[in-house]
Amino acid sequence: MRLIEKPYCPVLGLPFAHDPGEGMVSPQAIAQPPVFDRLRSVALHEGVARHLVHDLKYRDRVDLAPMMAGWMVRAASAEIAAADAILSVPLHRMRIFRRMFNQSAELARHVARQSDKPFLAEALVRRKRTQQQVGLTANQRSLNVRGAFSVPEGCEDLVFGKRLVLVDDVYTTGATVSAATAALKKAGAADVTILTFARALAGPI
Repeated sequence: MRLIEKPYCPVLGLPFAHDPGEGMVSPQAIAQPPVFDRLRSVALHEGVARHLVHDLKYRDRVDLAPMMAGWMVRAASAEIAAADAILSVPLHRMRIFRRMFNQSAELARHVARQSDKPFLAEALVRRKRTQQQVGLTANQRSLNVRGAFSVPEGCEDLVFGKRLVLVDDVYTTGATVSAATAALKKAGAADVTILTFARALAGPI
């Protein structure tokens, strides 16, 4: 696996070819600042990392989740240590019914368990049934998930003023995690770190 290690952009987690110095961010983060506060990922979405994600997601290899979560805990150790709780990007209930599990929730549950942090399983929901993001352009992805997430009534206290780590399996264009972060920030979340197992190197935010 091509692990993402320092030096990398402190905002987008993009690996730098050389160390630009403390506090320097990538041109992408300057041109299009994300709604989330920072992104951390274990590896580039290729080779072994891609196979692991696909095996978990499409071949029901939930037994891989603890191992993958262990790598994720190491990749974002400082951010997790500073966090109040862990969440996952939720699936719509109809997709859960078909797939029988949410791979992001499996990863998040193990990240929370291994880091001794609360897992807020019900604090974020997908209220809109969306198309699958695979095959959509960056703009289509963004439109597809706009307004798709919300913090349910009665759960606002779980996120208000809190530092949160939001877990997903893969970061590609960032449309899904950005829409989810927007819902958390609207509910008063103070800080949101995105943590994924893999990430695409190229592509817009």
